[in-house]
Amino acid sequence: MVAIVAAACGGSAAPTPSAGAERAIVADVVAHEAAAVPGPAPQTGAGAAATTPPTSAAEAVPASAAECDGSMVFEHPPVDLDAIEAIVPLGLMYDSHVTPVDHQYFQNFRDPDRWIDVFSPGAGRVTSIQHMNAPVADVGSYEVDDYRLVIEHSCTISSIFIHVGSLSPRLAEVAPEPGRHASVDVTVEAGEPIGVYQRNVDYNVVDLDFTTDRLLVPEHYAAEPWKIHTPDPFAYFTDEIRSRMESLSLRSAEPRGGVFAYDVDGRLLGNWFVAGSGGYGGVGPPRYWSTHLAVAYDHLDPSTIVVSLGDFDGRSRQFGVAGNAPDPADVSVDDGVVAYELVELDYWVDGARWDRVGLVSGIAARGYDQVHGVVLFELVDDRTLRVEVLPGADVDSVTGFTESALTYER
Repeated sequence: MVAIVAAACGGSAAPTPSAGAERAIVADVVAHEAAAVPGPAPQTGAGAAATTPPTSAAEAVPASAAECDGSMVFEHPPVDLDAIEAIVPLGLMYDSHVTPVDHQYFQNFRDPDRWIDVFSPGAGRVTSIQHMNAPVADVGSYEVDDYRLVIEHSCTISSIFIHVGSLSPRLAEVAPEPGRHASVDVTVEAGEPIGVYQRNVDYNVVDLDFTTDRLLVPEHYAAEPWKIHTPDPFAYFTDEIRSRMESLSLRSAEPRGGVFAYDVDGRLLGNWFVAGSGGYGGVGPPRYWSTHLAVAYDHLDPSTIVVSLGDFDGRSRQFGVAGNAPDPADVSVDDGVVAYELVELDYWVDGARWDRVGLVSGIAARGYDQVHGVVLFELVDDRTLRVEVLPGADVDSVTGFTESALTYER
């Protein structure tokens, strides 16, 4: 029997947000780091030919250069907080970011031409520089020319920055050519400027002493080995800095720094990958994310369900659920086939549509009335999911699975 979820979310019909508005909240969809695709270990030196960052946890956060002291409290923010408008928390799902992202976004789209300083939040060594030059996304075509940096602060803790627009002179001297990656060894002090950016930079902390239990099959994240070791970055800063960053976060719910790992054994909630596709690394370029699926909660309004699809009629898409039910944390093998009607989501504050740029609190995600399709889910066992995506359908036209259904795994 198919459990039909067809109630409207209660939102009124309205135009979909403009591409510019979406760009302001997601910011880096045009150039997700190439590390998502497995590849050879990097060569060293500014002229190194490797095009992908390291592919093991040890390489992702090398321990050769830093003292083995796992404790770390950052005494400097990662960017000039006076120059940004807002912080987008962990967990965004948008376009090629089908599974919730493991980094935060430090943004200023109010003043898009302003150059914002990037700092090393603690003493350490820059060990990796990737010169990014190609967008990786399903939506839009943009020029990309910026950098991904890894700073090793200790033998277990590191910082990762993505989309640094211009590097400090010392780092620029050892930076690779566009499209290349280099292993480097440049000492930096806490608070030392390491570059500048406009509009948006991504930031996350990696702590090898931390391993999330909400990504159930760690080996499926070998393409981005740091992901299972990514905590809430806010927790690594002094109380003063953490409080300031929390005040800039667009998420009002705790934790203010966001959530990106949701898996629960035996439940629909969390990340899924087409069976046999290689997990997060997928089928490789150019669209590794096409075999990804996530059923999770909105990063700004965690009361709202998001269905994030790597392949919806040929491209990746994200939707809300008509009626915002059933909760994926409650859907189990016992529920049989569950149908979600898919609707566009938008953000509202105090009854007005949010511009997706300014710092506000109390953001509520709300679905529009138009149904864009149906997705059928059936948990076959605790870690096997049967899925069929039906663009353009509604629940009244769906009778069950067809031969086009796919099997997903954790």
